[in-house]
Amino acid sequence: MRHGIDFDAELLCVSAMLHDIGLVKEFDSHTVPFDEAGGHVAWVFGAGAGWPVERRVRAAEVIVRHMWDKVDVDVDPEGHLLEIATSLDISGRDPDRWPADFRSEVVRRIPRLTLGEEFLPCFEDQARRKPASSAAAAVESGIAGRIAANVLDRALPDQG
Repeated sequence: MRHGIDFDAELLCVSAMLHDIGLVKEFDSHTVPFDEAGGHVAWVFGAGAGWPVERRVRAAEVIVRHMWDKVDVDVDPEGHLLEIATSLDISGRDPDRWPADFRSEVVRRIPRLTLGEEFLPCFEDQARRKPASSAAAAVESGIAGRIAANVLDRALPDQG
């Protein structure tokens, strides 16, 4: 529990692991947005892990909700945590929620490399093929500019 948020670490981990899987060719659905496709994959993953139906549904909900503008922590703590983390990771949203030294350490340990350059075309492809999707809404709202300006892609203090 951090910041007073009681959450299910396993559920959050699985949801984080699978949240964007619907963006890759092998798991892309041509009928539903990537976040819904990822939720379906999580449901199947949970079934294989022996999770009860309710837990599989929760994993799918967390993944779909990570694309919401805001997820109420009291309603869905795992969805809230995935939403704020992925918002920082991709578009640099609310960086001050996270201590600067923590952000620097994460980026030092897990370099971002070409994340933005690889991620944006996936969203743009989804937006073209699925104009009513959350990816299309993100593209329309200027995600390309936010990705390009992401604070996580700036030089780390110890890199000069």
